[in-house]
Amino acid sequence: MVKIQRSFPAPASLETESRNPSGGSYSEADVLQRLKEDFHDKCYICELRELQDPEVEHLLPHKNRTYPERVFDWNNLFWACGHCNKVKNQRKYDEGVLDCCNQDPEEVISFRLQENKVIVGAKNAEDSTAVLTAMLVEEIFNLKNTAMRDYKRDFRFRKLNEEMNILYDNLEEMKKNPESGIIMRKLKALLRRESQFAAFKRAYVRENGRQFPQLLPYIA
Repeated sequence: MVKIQRSFPAPASLETESRNPSGGSYSEADVLQRLKEDFHDKCYICELRELQDPEVEHLLPHKNRTYPERVFDWNNLFWACGHCNKVKNQRKYDEGVLDCCNQDPEEVISFRLQENKVIVGAKNAEDSTAVLTAMLVEEIFNLKNTAMRDYKRDFRFRKLNEEMNILYDNLEEMKKNPESGIIMRKLKALLRRESQFAAFKRAYVRENGRQFPQLLPYIA
C-alpha cells in the first residue's frame, strides 16, 4: 500500500447517479477510468497490477451498515481487486483502515518479505489505524481460508516474490556495475510508487539504505 494522489473534481456521473430514484450506480465508466488511472491500475491494498477482477471498493462501508451517505462520495471510492475486497468485507475493517489518499502508509507501516512470509506491521503499536491496516495487508497475503482464497493468496504471494527477485537481481547488478545508467533507470522504475508491490520494494531499499545510498532519493 502506497500513497495515492486522487484527481479532482469527482467524475460527473457520481453527482448524476446519486440523484437516481432507482438507486444509481457508483461504477459508471468515468468512475472506473479515473480510479484505474489514479491508482495506477493497482489494487490499493495488495498492489497487484493490471487487475482482471477490479472492483470499486468503499473505504467506509455502505451496504446495510453505517455510512449510506458515502455511497457516491468520490473520496470514499477505491480501486481494489476482488480478493482484497472480500477479505476487507469483514466487520472488523468497517472503520479505521488507513486512507492512502490522505496519509502515506510507508510513514506508519513496515512492509517485509522475509523467509517466504509477508510481515507487515505498524511502526507505532499505539497507532490503531496503522495496526488495523497492517493486519489487513498481512491477512491478504497470509491467511489460509477457503480453497479459492488460498489460490488467490498464493497467486499474489508468487507475484510478490517475482517482483522482489527482479529488484534483488538489479541491486546485485548495480553493485557490480555502479556506473551503469541502464541499471539505475531500471531501479528507479522499480521503486516508483506506480510499480507493482512498490511498498515492499521501497521498504527493502529503505531498510538497507547504507548499502544503496544512491537510491534513497528515489524513495523519499
